Amino acid sequence: MPPGPASLALRALDEAAPALGARAAEMLRRALASPAPDLVQSGVHGTVVCRLPTDEGPRRALEVDRDGTLLTVLRWDGGRLEAAWVRLPDRSWIRLEPRATREAPWGLSDRLWHATAAGDTGRPLTVCEAVRWEAVDRIPVLAEPGRLPPGAGGAVLNLLATLAADQGRPALRYAGPYPTETLFLTLLEAFRYEGDPADPLAAFMSGDLAWRPAPHERWFAPHGACVNLRGRVEKVVWGGRAYVRPDWQGVARHAPWRLRDADGAVYGSLWALGTVVEDRLMLSPPGDRLSVFPPRPQPSQRASLPPAVVAGVGAVVAATSAPALAPSVPAALAGLRLSWAPTPGDLVAAAGDEIHLSTALRALIAERLAAASGQTQAAVALA
Repeated sequence: MPPGPASLALRALDEAAPALGARAAEMLRRALASPAPDLVQSGVHGTVVCRLPTDEGPRRALEVDRDGTLLTVLRWDGGRLEAAWVRLPDRSWIRLEPRATREAPWGLSDRLWHATAAGDTGRPLTVCEAVRWEAVDRIPVLAEPGRLPPGAGGAVLNLLATLAADQGRPALRYAGPYPTETLFLTLLEAFRYEGDPADPLAAFMSGDLAWRPAPHERWFAPHGACVNLRGRVEKVVWGGRAYVRPDWQGVARHAPWRLRDADGAVYGSLWALGTVVEDRLMLSPPGDRLSVFPPRPQPSQRASLPPAVVAGVGAVVAATSAPALAPSVPAALAGLRLSWAPTPGDLVAAAGDEIHLSTALRALIAERLAAASGQTQAAVALA
C-alpha cells in the first residue's frame, strides 16, 4: 500500500526543517502524528499540503509531491510570511525574502535568491515589488527577469496563485511597466484570465486583463523530469527543455517541444512544420507514469547553407521580429555560419559562431517538397 499523505510529509520534514525553523518543524511533526483534515490535505494530482495552526487560522507551510519530493516550504512569523523556498525543475531552489529592501525603484521590495537546498540563504538574483503574501492583492513587478534561472518565474507566480487561491482572492491584476509576451505566457501556467477578449495579449499589455488564480501541481518524475499538472499534463521539463501544450485557454503556443495526446497517452515531441519530428517522452494521461525514448538517429550528412539561403533566413527572421529588433538581424547573422548537421533531440544547436540546423528537419523539408507542387511547394519551402 502506498504511504498516506501524513507519512509522505513526515519523510520530507527533515529536509524542510532548516527552512521551517525548529519550533515550526516540531509543531508540524506533532500535527502529522494525528493529522486533522484542515491541516493535511491532498490535491487532485496527489500533492500533499500541510498547514500550521496560527492565530490567523491555518497557514500553508509544506508541499510534497505524490512521491514524497519536497516542493515548497513557507516560514511564517505570526500572520506574515518570513521566508519561502520553492523547488525548481533542476531541483535547486528559489528563496523568497519578503520586505528585504527599499532600494528598488518602487520602494519596499521582496528579494529572490537562488539556493541549493531548502533553508539555504543562496545567492541574490533580483527584487520584485513587495507583496502582502498573507493577503495577496496583485501580481508584482519583477526588476530583472533575465537574471532568474529557468522555471523560477513560473515557480514564484505559481506560489502567488496558490496563496491567493487559499485566501479566496477572486482575481488579480498586473499593472507594471513590463507587460511582455513572456510574462503573459508564464501567467497562463498559474492563472486563467477572465472574460473572452478578442486579443488576450493586447488586453494584457493595455492593463485590461484580470487573472483568476489557477495554480498547478507538480510531480518530480523519474528520469529527472518535472511534470506540471492542472486537470491534464500541461508541461514537462526534462533534459533542459520544456514540453508544453499548444493550447492554453484558447491561446496558441508555438514551440519546438510540444505535448500532444495520441493513442491513449501524452507524448512529448520535437515538432516542426505542423508534424512530429520525433517523440522523446510518453506519459499516462493522469501523468503518473513516464517513459523516455532514446534520440532517433539523424542523417549524418553535413553541408553549409549557401549565402543566398542564409540571407533569406535572415530576411524571414527580420520580417517576423519585433520592429525594433529587425534592423539588427542582418548584422548579427553576418558573423554566423549556418550548416546542416545532426542535432539529436533538437531542431537547432549553436557551436561558437556556427549554427547547426537539424538534418532530420532537412529530411522532413525534402519529403514535404517532394509531395507538394506549384504554389503549394513554394509555401512549404518558405515555411
